[in-house]
Amino acid sequence: MIIIGVDEAGRGPLAGNVVAAAVILPAEFELPGLTDSKKLSEKKREILYQQLTQNCDWAVGEASCVEIDQINIFQATMLAMQRCIVKLQKHHTQQTGISSYKVLVDGNRCPDVENCLAIIKGDLSEPVISAASIIAKVTRDRQMKELDSLYPQYGFAQHKGYGTKEHMQALMEYGPIAGVHRYSFAPVRKAID
Repeated sequence: MIIIGVDEAGRGPLAGNVVAAAVILPAEFELPGLTDSKKLSEKKREILYQQLTQNCDWAVGEASCVEIDQINIFQATMLAMQRCIVKLQKHHTQQTGISSYKVLVDGNRCPDVENCLAIIKGDLSEPVISAASIIAKVTRDRQMKELDSLYPQYGFAQHKGYGTKEHMQALMEYGPIAGVHRYSFAPVRKAID
């Protein structure tokens, strides 16, 4: 049975997509320093990301700000996870013919997929979930840097969409950006009012 690790990045921010990653580590794969992405420096995450994406089977799934506003952040996170799992299983099954998977998800709830186990703090205890956490975080951070180049006045490259003092000031001064900010989140609604 093949183990798939899953984690997400971007549940808390006021802007940007929620991004989930699903990863299958090769047998006997050892990568020193693999842990929860939040415990690593940006530089270390980038190094591990390169090694993971070159050596592992992986997929990313997302839910947009519009979807987050329509179905709420929890449901959108589950949807992003489901999307990356389905994408990875389909690709891996086509490549190998194997169709038996066990899915390990960081947190306390599983998305709507078969044979799934949710593990609280799984990104600290399961290397395959740590790998997913790094791919999700680096993918999302890169998206926020792209948004920063389009909307430099908001400072997305620095705060990655989180509700920092700088971000709140920019929201108040320039207003939220349609398709970028999460209008259902209270601080964004406050900026609109």
